This record gives sequence, C-alpha cells and structure tokens, in this order.
Amino acid sequence: MATGDLTGRTVELLQALIRNACVNDGTPESGQEVRNADLLQSYLEGSGLAIQRYEPTPGRVSLVARIEGTDPSAPSLCLMGHTDVVPVSPDGWSRDPFGGELVDGEVWGRGAVDMLNLTAAQAVAFRHLADQGFRPRGDLVYFAVADEESGSAHGARWMADNAADAIRADYVLTESGGIHSGSEEAPAISVHVAEKGVAWRRLTVRGTPGHGSMPFRTDNALVKAAAVVQRLADYRPPARFNELWLAQVDAMDLPEEARVQLLDEDRIDGFLAEMPNPGAAGHLHACSHTTFSPNAVAGPGKTNVIPNRVDIDVDIRTIPGDDEAAVAAHLREALGNLADHVEVEPLMDDASSSSRIDTPLWESLERAVARAYPSGRLSPQFTVGFTDARIFREMGSVAYGAGLFSPSVNGGEFARRFHGNDERVDVESLRLSSGLYLDVCRDLLG
Repeated sequence: MATGDLTGRTVELLQALIRNACVNDGTPESGQEVRNADLLQSYLEGSGLAIQRYEPTPGRVSLVARIEGTDPSAPSLCLMGHTDVVPVSPDGWSRDPFGGELVDGEVWGRGAVDMLNLTAAQAVAFRHLADQGFRPRGDLVYFAVADEESGSAHGARWMADNAADAIRADYVLTESGGIHSGSEEAPAISVHVAEKGVAWRRLTVRGTPGHGSMPFRTDNALVKAAAVVQRLADYRPPARFNELWLAQVDAMDLPEEARVQLLDEDRIDGFLAEMPNPGAAGHLHACSHTTFSPNAVAGPGKTNVIPNRVDIDVDIRTIPGDDEAAVAAHLREALGNLADHVEVEPLMDDASSSSRIDTPLWESLERAVARAYPSGRLSPQFTVGFTDARIFREMGSVAYGAGLFSPSVNGGEFARRFHGNDERVDVESLRLSSGLYLDVCRDLLG
C-alpha cells in the first residue's frame, strides 16, 4: 500500500476519533471511551485479529489487540494510545472543537495532539502490518486505553491491577515526543524517556456559615480560600535540575549566554521571566521546578450564604526526588501562617519515573528517525505531564513517548495546543508518525 493511502487512513480515523467527543472531566461516568473503542474495534476487525475489551466502569472501555510472536523468548512491543480527551471551552476556538475538520493541511479538534493523532497513527500501522501478514519475533500489542486524562483509574491503572498479562510488554511506545529542535542541518528530535511525578491535593478551608447580608467580622471560608490560592500562585520553589536537563538544553542550539543561564539554578528563573515566548518559558520552567497550579474550587455556592467550606484542587507536579514529605513541606512553605488552617487530602500520588536509553528499542528509533531525517539525532527528554508510561514502568517495561512531527511544527506553539484552544495537527506529521511506528515494529520485531 502506498504511503499516501496510509496517511489518508490516519487522517480519516483521527477525524472520527475527534468527532466521538470522549470528554473525560474526571467523573466516573464521563469519558464514555466506548465510542472510540467501538470505532477502533471496527477498524481493526477487518484484519482478522482477536480483540479483547475491558470495561471496569460502564462506558469506560479499553481495547487490546495482539499479533502473536513466533519466539516466546523475543522481546515484545506495545503501541499504546489513549482515547479520552480533556474538556473544552468552545468560545475560545476558531472552529468546532469536535468537528474534526481538515483545513489547509491540518486536522482540527480536541485531541488532535493529545493524543488521538498518535492513537490513530498506531492503529493504522498495526492494521497495515496485520494485513501484510507480518509475523513478529515477539508479540506486538495495540492498546487503546481509557481514562489517561484523569489518572488512569478506569484505564491503565485498572488494567495493571486486574489484567496485567493482557498488556504486559518489554517495550512500550506512547505519547508524545517527535518535536524538532536545534538546527535544520542537524536536528535533535525529542523522545520522552522520563516524566514528572503527580501529587494532586485537595485543600479544604473551613469557616462559619452566616447570612450574606451581614459580612462584617464573619469567618468566610471563601475569603480564606482566596488567600490560599494567591499564596500558591505566588510560590516560587527553587530550580532543581534532573539528569536529562543538560541534554535538553544542549539540544536547543542556543547562544552560549542563554545556555549558561539555563544551566545555572540561581539564574534560570530570571532568564525564563524575560523569554519572549511564554509557551517555551512555561515548558522549560516546568521541566526544572516542582509546580503548583490551583485549578478547581468547590463550595456550597449560594449567593446569600457565607460559606463554611471551600475545596481547592491543586495540580502539583513533582521532580525526581520529591516524595510525599517533600510535597507537604512545599505546601507548608507556600501557605505560611495559613497552613494550619488548611486540611490536605491526597487525590493522586505517583512518583517521577524514567526509562534507560541503552536499549534495542532506542536503537530501532534511531534507525527509524534516520530514514526520514538522515542528519537527525534523538534527544532524550523529560516530559512535564504524566502519561500511562509511568504505569508500564512500574510493571518493568521500558517506555518512551515517541512520535515524529514535521520540522515546521514549533515546539513552543505545539506545547500550548495541549489542553488549549485551536488544537490541531498537520497531515505531514500524521504521515511521519505512522511511518515511524511501521519502521520501529519491523526493525525491532522483524
């Protein structure tokens, strides 16, 4: 089959995945990934492969397909893509966020970069290999998983706890990677080999209820909560560099003075504050700091009642070395004299994780990328968001975030499309990513 045919299939499948609007707002009944699971099952069934479905919660369906290997001792590979997307504010979009429109060589819609693009490209590559009668040495698994966007309880975490053998693999490829940096002549192409930890916390602030018409000298929980939110927003923990930071900075091909500042824990914050590109500055800051983002507030919510309780959900992302005690110390330092007036409830606790790069999968990725960009090199990167790769690493897998995007894709702009407005991906990047997966599967397992 011609490359153009595979690209067309990837575009069409991505459009259909976007239109299914599997929006995960964090509640058990949201997501309804069954729609995308049905779509992907219908697409893959034509290859004659056996497909398993898992539904731990009504509507939260994950899908596993497998091409059996010929050698039980050979390494196995899992292509993993999630099928849920985050909520969207349509008013901020130039187009229908669930229209899946193809405009000027780009597919628009929620999930176009996170990560339905790669989920579609993996499915197309997997189906193409099956149609060709590909017989891998080790098992090749396709895993379309639910609930990645809200902690994996109804997806990969549940699978690891209840059906681990269905998805167990020596090597895993998932989101995202594939962005070019450095010079055009010798680009550095990112592969995500490590990620920050996640330590979501719910902070509860209490007060005394009363009538809203008499606010003087009252104990208003919302007023105290506002002060808590402001202190979290103002908190600036110091930079701490991980072992991948030097390689990440070197891959950017920066002027020497900029490089020196980014590698100095005492100077980096001043440098980032002056960067003209806020998207790039935010990404680099997140790579080098533990971060705190108060993102949701809930309370009684009646206009004429002084609230006696407000809950603040805080997205905390930790760097290597941070544990629960370190998170608690950060919160106490940030809140100061308010700390004793706040109750802290852990919502999620997963440590930072990483995979080694001296592996056959890394070598296969190098050869695959070289086919498209002979002068390119892989750049191991630290991703600031959590992915389901962390769960596979707990199971003993080597897991990388790896796609392949067009050199025209700007890394800073691309990063702002994750969970942002006007999310979209170019068709050339879809072609490159599906080609990457084909090449890696053949090289590693063929």
